[in-house]
Amino acid sequence: MNADTIAAMLVVMRKELADLFRDKRTIRITLMMSVFTPLLMLGIIALTQNRVSSQLEKPLRLPVVGAQYAPNLVDWLRGQNVDVRPPPVDPDAAIRAQDEDVILSIDKGYADDWRAGTPAQVEMILDSSRQDSQIPVERLQNLLENYGRTVASLRLLVRGVSPAIASPVRVARRDLATPESKRGLALSFLPYLLILGAFLGSASLVIDATAGERERQSLEPLLATPAARGAIMSGKIAAACILGLLNVVLTLVLFKLAFTYGPATGIVFDVSFLTIAKLLLVLLPMVLLGTTLLTLIAASSKSVKEAQSYMSVLMMLPIIPTVMLMVNPIKNQLWQFAVPFLAQNQLIMKLLRAEDVTANEWGMYLLASFGLGAVLWAIAARLYHREKLAVSA
Repeated sequence: MNADTIAAMLVVMRKELADLFRDKRTIRITLMMSVFTPLLMLGIIALTQNRVSSQLEKPLRLPVVGAQYAPNLVDWLRGQNVDVRPPPVDPDAAIRAQDEDVILSIDKGYADDWRAGTPAQVEMILDSSRQDSQIPVERLQNLLENYGRTVASLRLLVRGVSPAIASPVRVARRDLATPESKRGLALSFLPYLLILGAFLGSASLVIDATAGERERQSLEPLLATPAARGAIMSGKIAAACILGLLNVVLTLVLFKLAFTYGPATGIVFDVSFLTIAKLLLVLLPMVLLGTTLLTLIAASSKSVKEAQSYMSVLMMLPIIPTVMLMVNPIKNQLWQFAVPFLAQNQLIMKLLRAEDVTANEWGMYLLASFGLGAVLWAIAARLYHREKLAVSA
């Protein structure tokens, strides 16, 4: 690339940025995602923590069917912060209508089984497909299991048998999870938001700079200048990359500030500036991939409306690895760092969990991502050499 080509590219880049920043409303809307993402995550985490803490601390509302058959159990439950209520007329309908989270049903033969020393039957009525009822269901499950273990131990003691004989194996857990890795688990949805912001952060500029100018018939005079078309295209991509990079930097800075000075969420996210720099390095190739791919699409589209129609499809691409890893979690392997979107997802999660990223992983990721960006750049440059590009259909 000679000096004239570089100079032409810089002129086009400055022209596109000047046009963009002249439109204050577009700039505000474009950068709004940078502010929205950290606030959205902070709000989601705060709501989740508030729901969990409130459901764990407040008395467990529990309608009981057949409470008269097990008065000792019912009294014990009342002593465990359980608000025992009369049962509804139709327990199944109450669960389906979400009037109750869980209902305890005690079998009529509970007392006879209890006196005979055989397992006494109780039933939990619930809807396992409702996420909002998981905590009440787990609370009741744990209480009933604790009650059963306590009664079993007392029965053994009455017979002069040590309760330890019923537990031949004692299982202990040594959790090696660090606070950072638990934090990464709680922020498992973060990679999608960061990748989406980097990938489509410059969409408005890219579409307007090619499909928009083509529709307004202002692209033809630009292509008629002595400047090489590759330089014109490169200048537009460079301007879009600057806007995308600005989006990413602003998002990361606000993300750090939101979790440092925002309301308490139970999750401390005060990453160092070194980690912020690493996250920026992870997202930088995604800015390039997004701008080059959007440039390729905009150069192939006949109008802004057609180019914008691809946005719904592009917005789905970053979520594919997130859904895939939720359905089928896999261990980190080197080849994953060469797959677009999956690589970014894995790297962001490793950084959030404060895990080391090896030199091979960095090398594979940067080589594959920048290599793909270069290929898309070359394809877009070829499209800019088509004569019909300057003609609006």
